[in-house]
Amino acid sequence: MTASVSATAGVATTAPVVSVKPVVLHAPERGEDLRVRVSAPATGHGLPLVLLAHGFGSSLDGYGPLADHWAAHGFVVVQPTHLDSRTVGLPEDDPHRPGLWRSRVEDMKRVLDNLDVVEAAVPGLAGRLDRSRVAAAGHSFGGQTAGILLGLRVRDPATGEAEDLSDPRVRAGVLLATAGAGGDSLTPFAAEHLPWLRDPDFTRMTAPALVVAGDKDDLPFTVRGADWTADPYVLSPGEKSLLTLFGAEHFLGGISGYEAAETTDENPAHVALVQRVTLAYLRHTLGVDDAEWTTVREELAGDAHPLGRLESKRAAG
Repeated sequence: MTASVSATAGVATTAPVVSVKPVVLHAPERGEDLRVRVSAPATGHGLPLVLLAHGFGSSLDGYGPLADHWAAHGFVVVQPTHLDSRTVGLPEDDPHRPGLWRSRVEDMKRVLDNLDVVEAAVPGLAGRLDRSRVAAAGHSFGGQTAGILLGLRVRDPATGEAEDLSDPRVRAGVLLATAGAGGDSLTPFAAEHLPWLRDPDFTRMTAPALVVAGDKDDLPFTVRGADWTADPYVLSPGEKSLLTLFGAEHFLGGISGYEAAETTDENPAHVALVQRVTLAYLRHTLGVDDAEWTTVREELAGDAHPLGRLESKRAAG
């Protein structure tokens, strides 16, 4: 296990960050134990929790620009390494592969079931976590993982059933560059090889969420273009917000890491905007403070801002 203290390179911080990895959660039925990274501010009490699900192939070491920023500003951030991670090296014929989408959700719930272990793993964290204020966040495949915890339903390819796998402990979410509608929106490849994308039901995703989409995110899984990643906002009920980044591709300027080779649209200004808006949203939706959320909504209303647009909708009734 390693621990580090940083001041979060490149962003203004309110507290140094203590980060511990790997924290190991026993998971005998999973094939191997669940390893997570825990990042927390060194000071403060009543700290809200964010569960951050990585994109396909990444790991607990990814998404530093988000995890570090949120932790430096008062959140405990837990990052599981899901079974699809390149660091796990799951064989192509492994029986766990068809259920990767489900095992990711189970990983997130396992973290919530083992918060005593999570707290004890970080020096000085015990007793400082507010377990009533929990959000789920995720990028790409991780965005679907977070969405399922909020009420998104995915039809299980094995059973044909679309179960409710939401978790009432998760109050809100941040869905970054994630999948939209299935059916005719998918390419033939996606429909055949990515069965968890075939028939998502967003009409049950009622919990509050911020959706972040790049308007140049032309993924090979859809025939519709970049607007596909706005579907979690457009197709879901309840209180939702949508941040559209002008000119951003799938990695939204570089949120997956400080030196991530897969970033095709490196743009520090986009990353800084995602940091600012997501932090403001998390503080707002978890009842910490509304001031910055009000400010960013005013600044990003309409198309006047050169980097992006922020819009919101309320729950019906």
